[in-house]
Amino acid sequence: MKIPHLKLGTKIAMLSFLLVLLSVFLAGVIIVNRISDKMEQEIGYRAMAIARTVAQLSEVQENLSGFEGSKMIQPLAERIRLATGVEYIVIFDMEKIRYSHPYLDRIGTVFNDGDEELSLQRKEYLSQAVGVVGPSIRAFVPVLADEGTRQVGVVAVGILVPTIREIVGAIRVELYSSILIGLALGGLGSFYLASNIKKNMFSLEPSQIARMLEERVAIFQAMDDGVVALDMENRITVINEKACRIAGTSEKAVGCPLQEFPAFTALSDFLETHDPAESTELILNNTWVLVDFLPIRVKEQVVGRVVTLKEKTEVRKMAEELTGVKTFIEALRVQNHESLNTLHTIAGLIQLDKADQAMEYIYRVTEEQQEVTKFLSSKIMYPNVAGLLLGKYNRGKELKVDVLFDPDSRLSELPEGFDSNTLTIILGNLLENAMEAVVGSKISEVHCRIKHEHHQLILSVEDTGPGISLANQAQMYQWGFSTKGNGNRGIGLSLVKQTVDLLGGTIEMETGKWGTRFGVRIPLSGIRS
Repeated sequence: MKIPHLKLGTKIAMLSFLLVLLSVFLAGVIIVNRISDKMEQEIGYRAMAIARTVAQLSEVQENLSGFEGSKMIQPLAERIRLATGVEYIVIFDMEKIRYSHPYLDRIGTVFNDGDEELSLQRKEYLSQAVGVVGPSIRAFVPVLADEGTRQVGVVAVGILVPTIREIVGAIRVELYSSILIGLALGGLGSFYLASNIKKNMFSLEPSQIARMLEERVAIFQAMDDGVVALDMENRITVINEKACRIAGTSEKAVGCPLQEFPAFTALSDFLETHDPAESTELILNNTWVLVDFLPIRVKEQVVGRVVTLKEKTEVRKMAEELTGVKTFIEALRVQNHESLNTLHTIAGLIQLDKADQAMEYIYRVTEEQQEVTKFLSSKIMYPNVAGLLLGKYNRGKELKVDVLFDPDSRLSELPEGFDSNTLTIILGNLLENAMEAVVGSKISEVHCRIKHEHHQLILSVEDTGPGISLANQAQMYQWGFSTKGNGNRGIGLSLVKQTVDLLGGTIEMETGKWGTRFGVRIPLSGIRS
């Protein structure tokens, strides 16, 4: 027989109702048993008191062992039995011969029920037994004559014990009404609980929730970006495989504070010192990553944040946009601007009938541009680096800054695994900072040198600006620190420092009233890709 598939709400309601039913049933059984035990205790006290009273009667003590003593004892015992409402009062001598009994034919016979032996040894006690009139509790009390020095017999008083059915019958109204009220309240509570649980589960069945969870986990793990979810105390609540790979950790990190993992040190330090409202670039486990932050909101309340990690390829794309593509566009704009100025100058000289000066000016401008282009194309074998330097040269001309390249500069083939784009990050930011530092100075020059020396690459950028103050030197590598105002500032030197550290190199700075020089040394052996 096929078992029908029940919905979660129905299962919860049925289970809760069965539990309530079982609880009410057990409670009823316990209550009836407690009532039965209490009644038996009270019956025992009552039987013992009556037996003691009868045993103290002089008529019983004097006639118990005498001839035809039953004629005196039987009427007395019957009067007491009828007055007290007990089932029977049996009095027997030391030979167990009955002197009284509710049934007259039992008088003179031997009392031999098996539980009377201790009473013949001057002991009083209660006993449960099935007598001739049914199950009863009976009290055995010895009869002592001669002021308690001699036992002459025993008084046994029996009171019938009510059965469970009789007890239930006596309290059936109260018991049944309590059970019905309990079941009604339990049923209503069960259906309310089932409805509330179903509501909190968005009216979804467990199988639907399981399928959705499997789908979400599969999507989450298949993401090309690393994802780490944090609570308000920066404990990891969720982490996918890509993030584990980037950080060199495992999914066992869930529930642990972020700062416990060395790979996340840079991220933890950043969260402690910055308000993560925008994207940033960090080195995690020797890997360049672009980090984005998104708040987690539950019912309009922020309960944590999601951190997405993009690997080096995404960072490279960003770096190329900042120092490559934009530089080429800027170079074209500057070149166009310079070309217009050159054409205006030539046109003016021609209009002034100074053709010789116009020809000389054309030769000079053309020669200067050709020399720089020829120098960079012959000395720098990487087009992206050469294009960057040419762009900065043209940018300097627009800012009235002389960008000078050391004649000994040379960039030949780099080791396998060395990414030339990292040089555009270093040189692009150092040259841009240097040009901004000398704008408006009496001598506006920026000197650049690139050289191979003893298995290392040496980069040098020197300007003739006012120098860097001691106060600013302590903070110049911090992310977001800038002396040029707010906005997208304070990124260049921090990016340079992180890139140099990633390549295993060193960066030195000399400054004074004469200007500032940044020297970068990058080892060409053991390059980390």
